[in-house]
Amino acid sequence: MSACVRKSDSKKQDEAATPQRIDVVAVLDTIWEMEQTPIRKRDSAFHKYGGESEEYKKYQADYKKNHKVNEEKIAEILKDGWPKLEVIGEQGNLTICNVLQHSSPEIRLKYLPLMRQATKNKQLSPWLLARTEDRIATDRGELQIYGGQIKYYPETNTFDVWPIADPENVDKRRAEIGLEPMAEYLQNRRFPLEWNLENQIKRTAVFKSKSIKEQ
Repeated sequence: MSACVRKSDSKKQDEAATPQRIDVVAVLDTIWEMEQTPIRKRDSAFHKYGGESEEYKKYQADYKKNHKVNEEKIAEILKDGWPKLEVIGEQGNLTICNVLQHSSPEIRLKYLPLMRQATKNKQLSPWLLARTEDRIATDRGELQIYGGQIKYYPETNTFDVWPIADPENVDKRRAEIGLEPMAEYLQNRRFPLEWNLENQIKRTAVFKSKSIKEQ
């Protein structure tokens, strides 16, 4: 009799837990679409019509409005710690990290210790942490480590990789955390870029020289 009761209780607990797991995944799926859809449309409008076009401004406004809502939802999800990987999956982790990437430098720094702990606990892929570390480096005006951050340079009206520390060995560092080489990464972007190691070495040298002069 007691064994049956325990089995019944366990089943009830599983049934109670299932909606919660589904709800978190459903919320994250909604966040992904809310965040990414206006970004895709905005970027497409930028390349087709330019940054001053009404189309671009419309989708940028949509993105900002959605992001504010998404930021609040992510804060609620993370208030009790990083969700388990077996609950939200890699896509859930990607959704959370994308929203944090799009947030303010202060918010990225706020959640950085949580991300580091989640990575240490094997609940978060190292490349997602590395991307955040790179973003924080660019926030501070420092060289990035893994080359994941692309910036728009208005003086040339082009996008390019933010300068990288020791660019000769960036592919080695990327491989250590499971990332593809820079050339492949840049070609697989929505708007592909060419990887030119010699040019990136020069850009890093100019960046370092400028930083020294500004000190």
